[in-house]
Amino acid sequence: MNSPVLIACAHGTRNAEGQAAIRKVMAEIEDLRPGLQVLEAYVDVQEPELSGVVEGLPEGTAAVVVPLLLSTGFHIKVDVPKAIKSRPDVVAARPLGPDPRLAELLAKHLRAAGLQDRDGVLLAAAGSSLPDGSVDSEEQARLLAELLPNKVRVAYGASAEPNVPDGVASLRAELAQDGGRVFIASYLLATGYFHDQLFKAGADVVTAPLLPSPVLAEIALERYDAVLADR
Repeated sequence: MNSPVLIACAHGTRNAEGQAAIRKVMAEIEDLRPGLQVLEAYVDVQEPELSGVVEGLPEGTAAVVVPLLLSTGFHIKVDVPKAIKSRPDVVAARPLGPDPRLAELLAKHLRAAGLQDRDGVLLAAAGSSLPDGSVDSEEQARLLAELLPNKVRVAYGASAEPNVPDGVASLRAELAQDGGRVFIASYLLATGYFHDQLFKAGADVVTAPLLPSPVLAEIALERYDAVLADR
């Protein structure tokens, strides 16, 4: 029996470097699982749009949409279900985060950027307008805090509070007595608009986004396999 198609569904960006980073993840998924058909799709900004990719599947073709997204938000709860609702043979996996391996990657980036014990860390996520949209980011921050002696807080680029500049200011006030620096841990997949905004938030240091890293492709395949195991 043929394996279901894996539809790798990212958010989309106009940033050429970010586009290349996401496509590299898709190529790494194919390299890790030879013979698996991997299709590219997006929920915003870029083409091909997820709904069009799903509609273009031959009738009766089983597929798993693996969101190349870091948390459960509007795209996961609304856009993806809407795109697949007419195709019972197409199902969705959970997003890439939260995950302990992402916490390890974030910690690696922070240490490489010079994090010291007295510094504070602000996990900067994209944000969601849904009432429970911050749950996954908060869990990712908890996983990161388990690996570090530092204070770890969360802030958002849009649609949720606190925003990143306010989060930086609040954390700096917490650190005032010890004189520690504020590090923004970029909880974003790749460079683009949201990552660029982090440099304007007033932190001392901003880490690189999560990509490039083979960890993301590994997690994506794990999400795919988890769906198949449940079917």
